[in-house]
Amino acid sequence: MPEGDTIAYAANRIRPILLGEVPQIEARHGSTRGWDERLAGRAVEAVEPYGKHLFLRFEGDLAIHSHLRMTGSWYTGRVGARWRRAPRRAWMVFRAKNHEVVQFDGPLLELLTGLRSRIDRRVANLGPDILAEAFDEARFLKRLREDDPTRAVGDAILDQQTVAGIGNMWKAEGCFDARLDPWKPLARTTDEEVLRVIEAVRPRMADSARGGTQMRERHVYRLTHCPRCGGPIASRGQGDDNRMTYWCPACQH
Repeated sequence: MPEGDTIAYAANRIRPILLGEVPQIEARHGSTRGWDERLAGRAVEAVEPYGKHLFLRFEGDLAIHSHLRMTGSWYTGRVGARWRRAPRRAWMVFRAKNHEVVQFDGPLLELLTGLRSRIDRRVANLGPDILAEAFDEARFLKRLREDDPTRAVGDAILDQQTVAGIGNMWKAEGCFDARLDPWKPLARTTDEEVLRVIEAVRPRMADSARGGTQMRERHVYRLTHCPRCGGPIASRGQGDDNRMTYWCPACQH
């Protein structure tokens, strides 16, 4: 699933094309039928990522809300360039400045009134955005300490209601960089320990959001040997979704 840096990177590519423009719009999917008519003649006022969510805000208090889950993607390129996915998989196409912005494969794409997009519980209940200019540490810690104290810290950090934007890869990378055992129960963690995870991933995710370099440098995720001690990397499923967790038993304890 794309993580917060992937969504922020998409927003950074989309913003120079659409912001302030009245784009030509094609609604190509059954679930988006009629959106081009509703959005016709409206300028894009904001392109806002929040965690794993992306909002395109238009004049007249309308917004498109996207969550890519496991299958969706955003594409940007010059008009006429070959798309990275088949045209039949495009749900929405926006054209401005001789460029195209294409949303492929949904799976969650909604046209909302601005009021609804601001009060939608799925967004309102999210924790602080990991890539916010000023991360709200107090809110993060409050959400974390309200969680089940027996829950493993790695699983808790994946909870978007605790912190928005961290996915499975950055969970593993952050715990490794902070030398924190992802299986340690929350009750046995200190605030300093969990904040080290945030401090470790924020600059790396920000670099990825600027340059799209998410997978170029990994310290533990999907690796076999620890780059610090040379020992074997362990892996097994964690949490209700059984997401694969990677850690070094020698370095993270």
